[in-house]
Amino acid sequence: MKNKLLIVTSIILLLVSFIALPIDTSAKTIQEFENEVTRYTKELEEKKANLAKNEAEVAEIKKKIANIENQIEEAENEIKRLEKEIEESQKEIERKSEESKNIISYYQISNGENAYLEYAFGAESITDMIYRLSIVEQLTEYNNKIMKELEELIKKNQATQEELKKKEEELKELKQELKSEQARIEADSAYIKESMPSIQEQINSARDSVKYYKSLGCGNTEDIQSCEFRVAQASGGSLPSVGFFSRPIDYGYYVRGMWDGHMGVDMSSGNRNIAVHPIAAGKIHAIYTDACTTSYWCNYWCNGNAKIVVVKHNYNGKYIYSSYVHLSNYGNIWEGQYVSKDTIIGYMGTTGCSTGEHLHLEIADCHWKSGGCSYYGDRWSAGYVDRLINPENLINFPGSWSNR
Repeated sequence: MKNKLLIVTSIILLLVSFIALPIDTSAKTIQEFENEVTRYTKELEEKKANLAKNEAEVAEIKKKIANIENQIEEAENEIKRLEKEIEESQKEIERKSEESKNIISYYQISNGENAYLEYAFGAESITDMIYRLSIVEQLTEYNNKIMKELEELIKKNQATQEELKKKEEELKELKQELKSEQARIEADSAYIKESMPSIQEQINSARDSVKYYKSLGCGNTEDIQSCEFRVAQASGGSLPSVGFFSRPIDYGYYVRGMWDGHMGVDMSSGNRNIAVHPIAAGKIHAIYTDACTTSYWCNYWCNGNAKIVVVKHNYNGKYIYSSYVHLSNYGNIWEGQYVSKDTIIGYMGTTGCSTGEHLHLEIADCHWKSGGCSYYGDRWSAGYVDRLINPENLINFPGSWSNR
């Protein structure tokens, strides 16, 4: 009885998950894609203008930094010159001080006798004595004057030295501020250059979509996915409808699911180069590498552009797209090829922004590469990132598994 109840409960939960599946079947028209080419082209020109402006600002900042570095070097050289002058002045003071001591010694009493008087009375005449007295006084006054001037020069040099050191610190702070501003501008440029996918990729994709859907005979305002499905049915080349999905690797374990910023499910395996299969029969929609290197989307853990395969499926009369990311290599496949759930489309790897070998699986009801939507969407319709489907709503991912 318990087993029957468990089976019934599982069936109900499975049906509920299908009913609750958030598939937005609305798609763009050719006219909207043409509008998108115009809008993205304008945005690309604006970004190019911003890059040129940023490069000009960085060049100007570099000039200012070079000028500041010259000023810092001049200040440091002047400080060294002042230090040398202070040192020489101090030595001169010491020398003059010693001379004064020798002169003053004539005024001092030695062995109870007045040495000065001995010097003075040693004169041969009154004129000679007056001359000797005058010489002693003049030398003493001169040395005192020189020492006073040197002391004032030292004080002045020390004050100038302090001002220069203060200026040097201010220049260093200004240099750091300019370097921070330079880093901010360069980071902004990196963000502009390294958005994923790039604006140019989105322009090319929109143009390809216009060309492709016009070749099918879709009307300018016709829902393109409905048109594509209608044309495929009429030509007998429609994709086989699938009602269930399998895990993409034969054995492995669950790593993590969808959360804010993480757009799919991650899984891995003890076999780091295990074969990857489609989750169901379909057609190879795209084989490409993303534009992810550094900055905005990939701040760390980047090992090169991620290899990606996208498979298009007919899910009960509606198209959905499954993406297999971080592949080490592609299988023997090509775009437009019909594949079964057992076809090898690639091998698990760690290309792109990845911490180690794993497979990232994304599912959406459109794809930005000629799959009915743009990457971000616009005010008229939701984009790829808004039309993702949680893979766990379609596929059971236990903690680990030994078969698909």
